[in-house]
Amino acid sequence: MAGWAAGRIVAECAVGWVVLEVAVSKERARRRAAREAEAARRRLVRERALARRARRRALVRRLVPTVRRGRTGRLPRYSRGERASIVALSLAAVVLIWLFVPDLALRVMLVMLLLLVLPVIVVIALDRRF
Repeated sequence: MAGWAAGRIVAECAVGWVVLEVAVSKERARRRAAREAEAARRRLVRERALARRARRRALVRRLVPTVRRGRTGRLPRYSRGERASIVALSLAAVVLIWLFVPDLALRVMLVMLLLLVLPVIVVIALDRRF
């Protein structure tokens, strides 16, 4: 039969009763201090790694030129359907000009005029500005 009382362990062995003095709270405090020291060390290592990574990223950001993705400039981006309708209507107008205008010089001039005025028509029809 074994018992415990205020930092002492009393146990029965082959020789008789043995009283073992144990400093339980001091041992627990020592373990806690070791755990906290290990956690602080890990936190310091992690903070150093994060700082190193941030410095590296800042350096790369400074050295590597920025690349703009997608379209840049003043031309607006139309959807696929809008572009298809612009092309289809333009081709239909060219075909109608070619079918109903008899003079070749007038046909060519009207097609050139259509191509010149097409951006204005697109802006008016789609309500967008360049």
